[in-house]
Amino acid sequence: MPYAKRTINLTARQREYLLDFISRGVRPVQAVKRARILLESDISGGRIPPKELAIAERVDVSVPTVKSVKKSFHDLGRDVEAVVNRKQREKGPRETKITGDVEAHLIALCCSPAPEGYARWTVRLLAEKMVELSYIDEISAMSVSRTLKKTRLSLT
Repeated sequence: MPYAKRTINLTARQREYLLDFISRGVRPVQAVKRARILLESDISGGRIPPKELAIAERVDVSVPTVKSVKKSFHDLGRDVEAVVNRKQREKGPRETKITGDVEAHLIALCCSPAPEGYARWTVRLLAEKMVELSYIDEISAMSVSRTLKKTRLSLT
């Protein structure tokens, strides 16, 4: 699929907003770079914009970033503020299942003797035993491994 040429034609009000955004206050660097990309790409007033490579070099970003900013300008209905101040994440990071209490049970289990028929604890055995003893509803062997590594506990 060929690349669709996206021209940026800013109104005087949009240009003023971007210039004000760049020059005033402390702003996130990436937001300022997005504003500069829009200003550099502007064709209003008969201006001929430079190639995307030249814009990328001036603003100190990659060419795909320039293309992405131009695309988002068109996708967001030519809304300059929405492009510059990208939308924040709606949900925060996932809550951890392994609380301090569960971690303490895991460490105590590691320090206890291995089950009968086994020479030592394995990560998978620990995960199964944690669920069996109802310390946690479900836990993967990888989560057990990560927790042990974090607490600097070794099974060997």
